[in-house]
Amino acid sequence: MMKSILVAAAVAGASAFAPAQVGKTSTSLNAFENEIGAMVPLGFFDPLGLLKDADQAEFDRLREVEIKHGRISMLATVGYLTTASGYRFPDFPADVPAGLGAWKALASTSDGQNILGQMAIFFALAEAANRNVDWNDGWEPEFPGDYRNGSLDWGWDRFDDATKIKKRTIELNQGRAAMMGILGLMVHEMMGVSIIFPNPSGL
Repeated sequence: MMKSILVAAAVAGASAFAPAQVGKTSTSLNAFENEIGAMVPLGFFDPLGLLKDADQAEFDRLREVEIKHGRISMLATVGYLTTASGYRFPDFPADVPAGLGAWKALASTSDGQNILGQMAIFFALAEAANRNVDWNDGWEPEFPGDYRNGSLDWGWDRFDDATKIKKRTIELNQGRAAMMGILGLMVHEMMGVSIIFPNPSGL
């Protein structure tokens, strides 16, 4: 019995990185059924019908938005849990709480406002850097969310196609999980029933 469970789990884990073959729905949607992210058990999942009449350009735009939100959410979740654990940068105001309460606390002091200003500059630079530049006409992104712009590689071009698909799928799934994770953390905090572990610093 245990061996059967382990085999089933292994098969499910392997299939998680393969596109799911789902039933035919409409001509416009069929083109997206084998895109990265359409996986078991849901397959191609579009409950709001955003892609009902979409072409490839619209799909790529929505996929890029999904990837960017996922990347931001991964950073947000790690940052939320890190501050909730009691960690602070050196000389960071000790009375600034973790979670959403940090925004109000920072905005109430001049030092905190300086920190918010630095954060705004960082966000602007990150947004400017993480996009396809217009002046590099000799380079085309390999996929939505590919912001290397012909200058960064990090060894990506040394991967074979199967490895690239696997890594893109992993990032997409982790981004989806992080979006749900940070949303859950924020909702629970606003409800007053935060699910984060107790802060050892008492903040």
